[in-house]
Amino acid sequence: MHLLIKKYQGIHPGLILERELKKRNIKKGPFALSLKEYPQTLNEITKGRRALTPSLSLKIDGALELPEGTMLVLQAHYEIKKEKQKAASAYHPNLSILRKILFWDTDIDKINWQEQKDTVIKRVFERGNDEEKKEIIRFYGRDEVNSVVGNREDIEEAVANS
Repeated sequence: MHLLIKKYQGIHPGLILERELKKRNIKKGPFALSLKEYPQTLNEITKGRRALTPSLSLKIDGALELPEGTMLVLQAHYEIKKEKQKAASAYHPNLSILRKILFWDTDIDKINWQEQKDTVIKRVFERGNDEEKKEIIRFYGRDEVNSVVGNREDIEEAVANS
């Protein structure tokens, strides 16, 4: 069980369930009915639009002969990952200073500013103006920026102009 959980940690358990059913060549409708659940409910879960309840996760564990609690633990890890992402997205630089065109290839509101900090710093120091560079230095700190882009003159200029 530990290896299964480690392997799929943070992925919605419904997606894992769908994969497991396909591997075992089990159709979702009859499987749902065998668990005394509505097929629509199971379909919503396998699409990642609905969470697993403790009672349903125990039924699934029993039907698929998984160690008890496997699906519930996967659901918990998924919820933890969602909360971490939500908390990380709330902590970001002042977006009114950064032009959206800097991040033309992605939605600026969906950037994980901590996980993708190296890419963000490089992008701003390659294409950003002085105000944007100052904001990135303020947000990440001079040491972090230096560790990503090295000691460059434009870092010193941005700091000197602030």
